[in-house]
Amino acid sequence: MAATSADQDHHLNDPMTRSTEETSPTSQGHARAQAHERHERRAGAWVETLRRSDVSRLWTELQRLVVNHPLVRASYSAGLLVEEGDRGSAYLDLTQELFVTLLSKSRFQHYLDSEMTDSEIECEISQIELTNLLTAELRKRHPESYRLARRISTIIQSSANFRRVDAGAGEDEPHRRLVDRVYGLREWRADKSRRAQAELEERVQMIPVRQRDTRMVGCTGDAQIIISNSDLEDLIVSVLEACDSPVDVRSLRSLVMSRLPVMDIYLVPIGGGDDEDGKAFEPVDGRENPEQSLLRRESEDGAANYVDEFLRGLHAAVRGKSKQYDRMLGVLWYCYLSPAHITQLEAAARLNVSDSLVSDYRRRIEQQLRALSLSGIEEARRFETALRERVNLFISEEVNAGV
Repeated sequence: MAATSADQDHHLNDPMTRSTEETSPTSQGHARAQAHERHERRAGAWVETLRRSDVSRLWTELQRLVVNHPLVRASYSAGLLVEEGDRGSAYLDLTQELFVTLLSKSRFQHYLDSEMTDSEIECEISQIELTNLLTAELRKRHPESYRLARRISTIIQSSANFRRVDAGAGEDEPHRRLVDRVYGLREWRADKSRRAQAELEERVQMIPVRQRDTRMVGCTGDAQIIISNSDLEDLIVSVLEACDSPVDVRSLRSLVMSRLPVMDIYLVPIGGGDDEDGKAFEPVDGRENPEQSLLRRESEDGAANYVDEFLRGLHAAVRGKSKQYDRMLGVLWYCYLSPAHITQLEAAARLNVSDSLVSDYRRRIEQQLRALSLSGIEEARRFETALRERVNLFISEEVNAGV
């Protein structure tokens, strides 16, 4: 879990050297016992603090674990956990979150009921509770990078194409972090020299960025696969071949993901937070301002004037005869403005006129429409809306009068 802490930390670890002398099982057991004793001496007085309900001392011990946790330091250095603020503020916020988490889960009372020792309590808080808290935050803020980092780690450890090439490759190292281990291609010599980080980043630029696989995966089906495992393994091989050098896991993850279209989307609140001195962010007001309101009213008035001019033209086209004018408005409604969108034959049947007469009225209507001098699409839309309202009112009155 902690191996994912510094996926974006691009600092190259210094080559690690180790003694190649073989040690006996007895000496190894003695060394482990000494390490356990040192850990016992360094552990805080957790049992006494919890029994006395010393909140101040408990806060101090939790903050000590947060400050010294390697995942916390690496995450802060990589900018993964905080957007702004100094290191001290980040540690205080994380300490408070850890305290609330342990308190809400009743872990403090569990430690006393289980009669755990100081070292056991410190080990569980540091290696389990705090690590889970951090990895959950990383998963939330960088979901795709987190998943890809785990997939890359799994592939390089399980595939036959890769092997460890550092000094501890053949030893049991439960306490060595995965990100510090060095991997290379299986066919490479064990003593192959390593290159500097800057040279690795320059060499990997020759590899084209892979196209994103948008197939949906996951138990909820809301995550994209990005790249299949077989293609990801081929990409890792290509990166190592381009680097022509063994690479530690942290740097290898960074180099591989630089050739992938990763999109880490993290939603944040719009407000500026609790800091009153900071600049508050205000969303855009979608309502119209006074100038836009005035322009809209002027446009509506202009559209109404065009409607009056258009209807006067239709009235003049039938020489002021009311019966023909009413039929023409009926044709205008059924053939142009009605949401029913009926055919010309259906319109003729409803108006009880011939199809040829409807065609003649449509010709006159379109002639009057072309005579209008509308300046743009927006003005034409307003004219259409105003005309539909006016003609719909006329048709409704005619229907009511007929009833």
